[in-house]
Amino acid sequence: MRLLALAHFKEGESRAKIAQFLKVSRTSVNKWVSIYLNEGFEGLKEKPRTGRPAYLSAAQQKQLAQFINEKGASDEGGRLIGADIHAYIKKEFDKTYHTDSIYYLLKKMGFSWVTSRSRHPRQGKEVQDIFKKIPHKNDH
Repeated sequence: MRLLALAHFKEGESRAKIAQFLKVSRTSVNKWVSIYLNEGFEGLKEKPRTGRPAYLSAAQQKQLAQFINEKGASDEGGRLIGADIHAYIKKEFDKTYHTDSIYYLLKKMGFSWVTSRSRHPRQGKEVQDIFKKIPHKNDH
């Protein structure tokens, strides 16, 4: 977008027209042109964004991921909800998260909150195979 704005600028278009054409604010176009004139193309590159530091350390996130993975693979049924994770974080790390923040943290850690049904403790391969062999009404 920035380079397109500069291409129009170099062709002599007004900053207002460029903003209208690109559907951005004139302030943005002015900023991009100003940066280009002062720093060249190098100044227009994406810069790393700072942001708030993580509330849980890398080690704590690793421990949380291990807990989630172990709980999910458990034969006692591995379904976790946000409240379970909230309680674990509070108990283990003495930190309080808002529920929305927990889901954001999980997404950032690579977890999907789309879950499958928990496994029944007595579920086994043999039981599944027997169930598959039971004729159903709609089977012909």
